[in-house]
Amino acid sequence: MQPQNFDRLKTDWARRTFLSRSFAGIGSFALASLLGDKPLAAASDGPAHPWPTLPGFPNHAPKAKRIVHLCMAGGPSHVESLDPKPELDRIDGQAFPSSFTEGQQLAQLQNTELKARKSFVKFKKWGESGIEMSELFPHTGKLADDLCVVRSMTTEQINHDTAHAFMNSGSIIKGRPCMGSWLLYGLGAETANLPGYVVMTSSGPGAQPVSARQWSAGFLPSKFQGVAFQSSGAPVHYIGNPDGVCQSTQRQVIDEVQRLNGMLAQQHSDPEIDTRIAQYEMAFKMQSAVPELTDMTQESKQTLEAYGVKKPGDGSYASNCLLARRLLERGVRFVQLYHRGWDHHSNLIPNFTTSAKATDQPTAALVQDLKDRGMLEDTLVIWGGEFGRTPMAQGSGRDHHINAFSIWMAGGGVKSGMTYGATDELGYRSVENTVSVHDLHATMLHLFGVDHEKLRVQFQGLDLKLTGVEPSRVVKDILA
Repeated sequence: MQPQNFDRLKTDWARRTFLSRSFAGIGSFALASLLGDKPLAAASDGPAHPWPTLPGFPNHAPKAKRIVHLCMAGGPSHVESLDPKPELDRIDGQAFPSSFTEGQQLAQLQNTELKARKSFVKFKKWGESGIEMSELFPHTGKLADDLCVVRSMTTEQINHDTAHAFMNSGSIIKGRPCMGSWLLYGLGAETANLPGYVVMTSSGPGAQPVSARQWSAGFLPSKFQGVAFQSSGAPVHYIGNPDGVCQSTQRQVIDEVQRLNGMLAQQHSDPEIDTRIAQYEMAFKMQSAVPELTDMTQESKQTLEAYGVKKPGDGSYASNCLLARRLLERGVRFVQLYHRGWDHHSNLIPNFTTSAKATDQPTAALVQDLKDRGMLEDTLVIWGGEFGRTPMAQGSGRDHHINAFSIWMAGGGVKSGMTYGATDELGYRSVENTVSVHDLHATMLHLFGVDHEKLRVQFQGLDLKLTGVEPSRVVKDILA
């Protein structure tokens, strides 16, 4: 499956074709780069939907229509959050058994004395399901019967940027599409006035930078990349018209620019021309849609208090969670919230406590709000980091860990009130029903009605997909 006619594209840019058209062609490209865009059917009789479904998709009846990925960037410790380990507590301060670590990859603990570090938190059984979770997440704990906790995640990358890339795109190679772009490319989105994929960030102690390549469309047309909203102030720069330019004048300019881009698109099979066309029209529509989206005066005082929002648009994770719900209910397919506050190599106790407090209430409020509005059943919620943390001490903190970490999921066709998989008695390695990142991707796509083997694009002679070339599986045991 290809997003455009590559044979024609190669013909258009053959050497002789380039030379024959260079006199006027380069000038037309320069002009087009200064101008802009209309729906994909700029030269047709009427506008097309900006986010159409790819022909043949979905492959089967979907359970999920939209997704919010709550990315706890930095890697929250599983033994302080979702995976209690009494045996680890028992051997606190003792030498960590070499039988666990011999020949294993460690991030920064190589050639050091490895000592067990107990969890500083207490765990509690929550809800009728009795799922054990940290007492530092009391609001999320109250929703335990709505959650599916996966305790057997593993990943292949031990450093932040590559681990994020692997979690998002299934690859560490730059130029690969992230999962949000794959979903938007295959299934489109219901909104016509907003991007189909939106990203927001917030931060706390232990904040690592998150690069824009994490929401890149890679080799897919760039219209499918995530759009990063600002967490404070206006979410989108230059959303208003310049002084002295009214809406009707702006519309006339857009229409003429679209006409020129449509002419260019007829001459060249370049997907970026189509992207320019689509995005100019989207930008025009967002001038009306974004102010309404961010007008929190429509939200009740009770809702603001439930999320813990002190001031809408203040850059907090709480404010982002509320905006995420508003985006989802307006037809955005994929919303991704990064809370950059979980890289706890030191000062684990105060910093983990701070990050848990900053995220627990808003996360639970988002899940409950979706449930109250009847949206949770077809909205997939995923909470977790790019990897876990070592059960061994690193000074006053914990190091990166790839052999075991925990996430939870809710809604969107996932079973509720259950745990899946297990780690060994010290939380070092996943030993039961191990789930790889590619397995998670395959399961996510399945919930959206997509066979992960069928959503493919040919690029540079390769047949590429989100789940990579290694065998991956849909985790059917967690499907409702």
